[in-house]
Formats: sequence, structure tokens, C-alpha cells
Amino acid sequence: MTPLDKDLQKNKNTIEDFYSISKRVREYLPNVLSGSVDKKGYTIFVSDVANSKRYLRPINKVLYIQDETIFEQSYQIFLQTLSKIKSRNLEFKKDEKDNINSFLYTIQQSIGAGLDLMVDPNSARKHVGNRFEELIRVVFTDIGISNKRIVLRIPYNTDEGEKIYKCENDLVLSPFEKVASTPEQLNEKEIVVSVKTTSKDRMGKMFIDKILLEKFVKHPQKVVGIFNNDVQRKKNNDISFTLVSGLFMVYTKFLTEVEGVYYLDPPPTAQKEPYNRYMKPFSELITSDVFKLFAS
Repeated sequence: MTPLDKDLQKNKNTIEDFYSISKRVREYLPNVLSGSVDKKGYTIFVSDVANSKRYLRPINKVLYIQDETIFEQSYQIFLQTLSKIKSRNLEFKKDEKDNINSFLYTIQQSIGAGLDLMVDPNSARKHVGNRFEELIRVVFTDIGISNKRIVLRIPYNTDEGEKIYKCENDLVLSPFEKVASTPEQLNEKEIVVSVKTTSKDRMGKMFIDKILLEKFVKHPQKVVGIFNNDVQRKKNNDISFTLVSGLFMVYTKFLTEVEGVYYLDPPPTAQKEPYNRYMKPFSELITSDVFKLFAS
């Protein structure tokens, strides 16, 4: 079997891959965690092994599934929910929607915790982001929505001749059997998705990219953002929320409106007026909004 630290850094291509690696991390954690502190609904775990102290990312106490039996049940419910969405049976109870966010959050935070403990911090950040992109991509594939990462090539003139700016789009979702967008042109019916673990330092790029894309492709382009959370550890025993809500509203009012922002773990501000008009749980995107956007 691949060592856990190496496994955490490998690409994951199926929900089963993600479930398996999460179980490995969850079996490992009790052996190395030495304490924790609770702050504002989050737990910060600490590991103190061989004179090396490491603090984990904050874990939402409500969203994260601690019990292994419940985690297994959540996995089975999640698979059933994906099957319903794939068949376009879009009637869901609140418990089913809540389970989508909770299960995926537990997967992502388990992977993040493992990387926090076992991998160099700079490398860990990169792999946490990569695993999140892969996780979201797998979910859309499993519900029958074709998707693709596309790097749009935007030419511009310089004194040295024409050059190319590469505009990276984490994911393009399509209502068609295959993604119609290409590196030269985006399809108006498709949705450009920015997939990031947090909006910190990245929220602005989503708005700027929408303006840039629409200028280049010469038609309206649907753009949404998907984030894991907007919370970070503050020193070693506290947390802070990183959503710059005022800036989001300024961008929305004076730059452009994106079609939606979706979280697995929404920050408190996202659940208040007027932010909740634009920010929703991720479950709303895959059970409802993505199909409305395709139809609009």
C-alpha cells in the first residue's frame, strides 16, 4: 500500500478514491493528536509528536462527521443522492442536501488535516487545493454533467509581435454531451467555474475574469465560484473569517455580477442579507441551480 503521506499527494479520480483516503487519515489521526481547543463552533486540533508541534486547520463541529458509522452511512446516502441527480430526479429533502455539504466537507477537511500533519506546509497548500478541484470535478462527472478544465488563449499585440495570455478556468460545465468550449472560444451556454479552497485573495479574480472573458468572447458568460470555506487559524488557538464581504458587494455593484458563489462551509456573513442572495451552500448548485443556469 502507498504510504499515507504519498497517497495524500496523488491525484484522486473517483468518490471511492476520496472516501478511501479519508478513512486512512481518520484512522491515523487518533494516534497523533494530543489536544484541541474549541472556538466559535470550530475545533483546532494539535499534534505534539517527537518534539514537533503542528496545528490543524479549523474543523467545523457541526459539518464534520466524527463518528465512523455515521460517516459510512453518509457515504451511502451521498451515493444515492448523486444517482438521483444523475437521473434528474431533483426532489430532495433538507437532510439529503445537508448530507451533500457535510460529507464533502468531511472528505476535504480529512485530507487537509492529513496534509497539515505529514507534508511540508507549502506543498500541503498546493495539494489541498488540487484535491479540492478534483473532488468537485468528480462530483459533476458523477451526476452526468460533462466538464473540462480549459485554458483560454487570449492574444494581444506587443512591440515584439503577438503574444498569448493564458486565462486558466478551473472548470467549465456543459449542458451538452461534451464540453463545446475550446482554448480559443467559450460556449455561451456553458458555465465557467472558479474552484478554490477559500476566497481569500481570490474573490477579485473571479469578477475580473468574468469581465475579461466577456470582452474577449463577445457574449455574456456565466461564471460561478465554489469554495470550501472562508475561515483560518489565528495564531494557535483562535480563528478568523476571511470573507471580505464589503469588497464582494462593491465588486458586485460596480464591476459585474457573477451567477453565484457556493460554499461547503459558508462563513456567518454569507448567511445574512444581502449576501445570501449571492452565496449559497454547494448542495443548492448541484441539486437545482446548475440546471437553472443551463436553461437560462
